[in-house]
Amino acid sequence: MPSRRIDIIDGRAALAAVRDADSAGNPPARTDLATAVRYLLQLLDEKAPGNSVEVRVPPFGAVQVIQGPRHTRGTPPNVVEMDAATWIAVATGAQHWADAAAAGRIHASGTRADLVDVLPLRP
Repeated sequence: MPSRRIDIIDGRAALAAVRDADSAGNPPARTDLATAVRYLLQLLDEKAPGNSVEVRVPPFGAVQVIQGPRHTRGTPPNVVEMDAATWIAVATGAQHWADAAAAGRIHASGTRADLVDVLPLRP
């Protein structure tokens, strides 16, 4: 996670801006999208600290979470990757993990690459 922490007010404001843009049928501002994604990754890191699963939401961020074997170099054995819209949906509970995975919106590899036990985050 980046060293700069996202303030709860800024994180919630970015999430609200993304939701408002989506409900209006408009694409969200890139800065709002980036802040919302990073804020939710930060919350995931706080809820499930660890180093065994890498969660990637390119191009906005990545975090290693979930207790277990530490990974330090190369491609981690347990990786979860998805786009920003999917991450926001599953992290906030707007979409269930299993539904997004079944639709092919989540790419997960490794025996520990399942976040169903730690999502949604309830920001």
